[in-house]
Amino acid sequence: MRVIVKAGAAVSVLAILVAGCAKPSSNNNSSGGGSTKATFTGCMVTDTGGIDDKSFNQSSWQGMQAAAAAEPSKIKVKYLPSTTTSDYAKNISTFETQKCGIIVTVGFLMGSATEAAAKANPKQKFAIVDCSYSSGCLSKPQLSNIDQLVFNTAQDAFLGGYLAAGMTKTGKVATYGGEKFGTVTIYEDGFWDGVQYYNKVHHKNVKVLGWSEPKQNGVFAGSFTNLSAGQTIANTFIHDGADIIFPVAGGVGLGTAKAVQSANSSGKHIAMFWVDTDGCVSAAAYCQYMITSVEKGISTAVKTAVLAAANSKFKGGSYIGTLANGGAVLAPFHTWASKVPASLQTELTNVKRQIESGAIVPKTASPVG
Repeated sequence: MRVIVKAGAAVSVLAILVAGCAKPSSNNNSSGGGSTKATFTGCMVTDTGGIDDKSFNQSSWQGMQAAAAAEPSKIKVKYLPSTTTSDYAKNISTFETQKCGIIVTVGFLMGSATEAAAKANPKQKFAIVDCSYSSGCLSKPQLSNIDQLVFNTAQDAFLGGYLAAGMTKTGKVATYGGEKFGTVTIYEDGFWDGVQYYNKVHHKNVKVLGWSEPKQNGVFAGSFTNLSAGQTIANTFIHDGADIIFPVAGGVGLGTAKAVQSANSSGKHIAMFWVDTDGCVSAAAYCQYMITSVEKGISTAVKTAVLAAANSKFKGGSYIGTLANGGAVLAPFHTWASKVPASLQTELTNVKRQIESGAIVPKTASPVG
């Protein structure tokens, strides 16, 4: 199934997908009150989660649409959904025949298919979300026609650690990973360092359970889908005194959310953070327990890549999402907005500025570019 939209057509696209019946239009170049011919096509291949996965695919598609909205007379965008991993190469190949100005692929699982296509077609521009040569997702030597969209999440995780340290009542916070990958431990490094910085500034001794940045050791679920593991790990942290938990574990975090919900229903006061996307969107049923989410600014990164390609500024290499460029962000506090003290919010703003200026440099053993 192929879907093509111009800026502003997101609602109708999602309606088509949900309905699963009427065949979508193969072309729509309308813009505003007139008809103009777009001169650049941005194409996106989803991972297997679907276009409305409330995660990487959906965020990437929002970035595609944002690029089209920024230059509606020039840019149109479309996507192909992958239902299995075997669809990756097939979908990329389909787009290679359609004169796409850039092909955006979503997620590290698409690394090998993207790289193979880029090698075979060196004039075709590609961008891949959350995948880089330095992380091992792509094999060297580096290809100049792949734009790697990666994220320095040590920066926003540092803010998350500082926030957690400022909000804990027990003096213990916790984090754990799905599996021991660099894209996971970079979050944990930042979180751990943020807590330590808060301790230094406030002469406190808030402890981090589940991860040690100096030792590069910690707790892992061994999965990104095993909800029971997330629930068990969270219950252990709660038993050990942690009252804020930051799972860096994809869907496993839903198990943690369930444990937090159960703990609160029995009279405890436990909170959590979400990861990668805004948890109040990704896991809305548990929003009331989420102080914030430590996000990758995926939509911003994708928009930047598409606009660069459309305006002859594509360079390949790495786009590194940071606090400064909107590629690494803390989500809004949502239901916690009135619970996070104004003084702590001010401190977070000041720490953010210092990270952006380079006065504070969060450490991480994981590659970000």
